[in-house]
Amino acid sequence: MIRQVAPTPTNVLVTGRSGTGKELVAKAIHQLSDRESRPFVAINCGAIPENLLESELFGHMKGSFTGAVSHKEGLFESADGGTLFLDEIGEMPLPLQVKVLRAIQDRSFKRVGGTSDISVDVRIVAATNRILSDEVRAGRFREDLFYRLNVIEIALPCLSERREDIPELVRCFLERYSQALGKEVADVAPEAMSCLESYSFPGNVRELENLIERSVTLARGPRITLDFLPANIMTPAETPQAGLLPESGGDLNQLLEDYERVLVQAALERSGGVKKKAAALLGVSFRSFRYRLEKLELDS
Repeated sequence: MIRQVAPTPTNVLVTGRSGTGKELVAKAIHQLSDRESRPFVAINCGAIPENLLESELFGHMKGSFTGAVSHKEGLFESADGGTLFLDEIGEMPLPLQVKVLRAIQDRSFKRVGGTSDISVDVRIVAATNRILSDEVRAGRFREDLFYRLNVIEIALPCLSERREDIPELVRCFLERYSQALGKEVADVAPEAMSCLESYSFPGNVRELENLIERSVTLARGPRITLDFLPANIMTPAETPQAGLLPESGGDLNQLLEDYERVLVQAALERSGGVKKKAAALLGVSFRSFRYRLEKLELDS
């Protein structure tokens, strides 16, 4: 779909949950188009205060508001001849949606405080993790802007729904972070790759990328093994201590302690090492959690 729509001037709406790679799709559309040599300009519509977003998009004239000490070019101008990526378009305030719609339809706009029309040739790729049709019905998103943006929709499934992509993404991130960190990590052990392919990745591609960066950082050789993966992503096949009784039986106290260690490590991973948050995740007091860390020899 990306290859089909890229050579056209058609507006594209990329949908999917957070972390599925919507900006990567927008960049791919730009790079495969005849606009590749022109600017790719991105803005997160939900990250900029409403009173500043209009100025960011359209620019402003000197003296048009307090703090406007000089003329400023907006992102529509910066992207002239190229692609403007409007990320989290569902967060855009309704009053500004009208002005964006007019700019897309007329291929022109006025700077804040300006009187002259500025003409631009911009291809729009928008993205959202909301269901915009629901936002339209709720009155939070303009129907005419929705249809103007949603000429072609590219819906990104969660990573758990496209597990066949995981090995290729892993190879891509391995190469990226090996170069960035100055390390020679070129491979993932089969059992570690199996573990990655079995994990649900609630944080999608972004979580996988962070995990590979972490693993490359910790790796002491050319291969990522199970030792360098966080405990919370291990499957029962890789973690016999995860509460299952081995075929040969076992010592109950030891099995319980091993399982407790996995849970404590998982809580620490998820909380970023913040012990109070990890204790809260497990529903125990901070004092009790510290006792368990000492008992399991995990305090360091």
